[in-house]
Amino acid sequence: MRCGKMAAPAPAGGTAGAWGGARRRCQRLLYWVPVVFISSILCWSYYAYVTQLCLLTMTNIGEKVVCLVTYHIFFMLFIWSYWKTIFTLPMNPSKEFHLSYSDKESLEREPRGESQQEVLRRAAKDLPIYTRTMSGAIRYCDRCHLVKPDRCHHCSVCDKCILKMDHHCPWVNNCVGFSNYKFFLLFLAYSLLYCLFIAATDLQYFIKFWTNGLPDTQAKFHIMFLFFAAAMFSVSLSSLFGYHCWLVSKNKSTLEVFRAPIFRHRTDKNGFSLGFSKNLRQVFGDEKKYWLLPVFSSLGDGCSFPTCLVNQDSEQASTPAGLNSASKNENHLFPAKPLRDSQSHLLTDTPSWPEASAKAEKGKVGMSNPALTMENET
Repeated sequence: MRCGKMAAPAPAGGTAGAWGGARRRCQRLLYWVPVVFISSILCWSYYAYVTQLCLLTMTNIGEKVVCLVTYHIFFMLFIWSYWKTIFTLPMNPSKEFHLSYSDKESLEREPRGESQQEVLRRAAKDLPIYTRTMSGAIRYCDRCHLVKPDRCHHCSVCDKCILKMDHHCPWVNNCVGFSNYKFFLLFLAYSLLYCLFIAATDLQYFIKFWTNGLPDTQAKFHIMFLFFAAAMFSVSLSSLFGYHCWLVSKNKSTLEVFRAPIFRHRTDKNGFSLGFSKNLRQVFGDEKKYWLLPVFSSLGDGCSFPTCLVNQDSEQASTPAGLNSASKNENHLFPAKPLRDSQSHLLTDTPSWPEASAKAEKGKVGMSNPALTMENET
């Protein structure tokens, strides 16, 4: 008697995996809600300003032309920078920072201790990294299996390591980091100018409608609410834009404000600051004609950064006697490992504008590569 084959039961993991995939898709859709909200307000503001205020309420032709032309300039720059902030993919560490297959196997096979440290020493010995964990170990991401470059952090929302991560912004549904930080700054600047311009040109008509100086038409609601919205957003945007301008002047990220970079010798909150003009050029680039346009012009590759440390490493063997003590309280440019060409010139060139930190150029002292230890950090 031939027995028929019984169908194998569906694995329980398959149902759980399908449910998990559906949940992730729903989460990704929900992440777009703030972007849709901002876009809706922007579309309504365009209709309210162009149609209801300029075309239907303003009576002076010259005023109409000036307001419409200026408005559309701010509007296009606002849209352009917002679009670039949203859809510019965050940059991830290059392949040289990823562990090889054999190194990953060794790291998983060996118990924590000197063996694992030796694997990380081999992987990081030629990488331009200076920052450490709080315990002085190498910053290693056990989710991405890579040695973290300086200023790189793992984003829990994107589930990736992001170069020079500033923060994950829900209003753009994207991480703000090395690849789009300039776009984010311009987005804040042009959105602030957009709101200020609307509030300034709408004010007289807002007062007229408020005091019943104009007939009660459909435009009344749009013009009055437009002024309130523009004024409200101007206050919040001005504080946020001012804060990020301060960050640029100090060459800091939002994450570095809350946790200062830790170098081998000590924690240094100003370790990456090279002076105002050089800090500005790192974000906006050397060519001023691109500064106000949402096109990428930042210096470097996001994996290595010129570093200005406060104290000399006490273990530097090649430093001449007496130099360490003589320069103890001065800033030193710190190329301990090779920087990328696009960043190195910030340490050696002579800028055309005055430097606020000229004293930092006095002593350029090389330092030996720090001893490397490992600690998992996500």
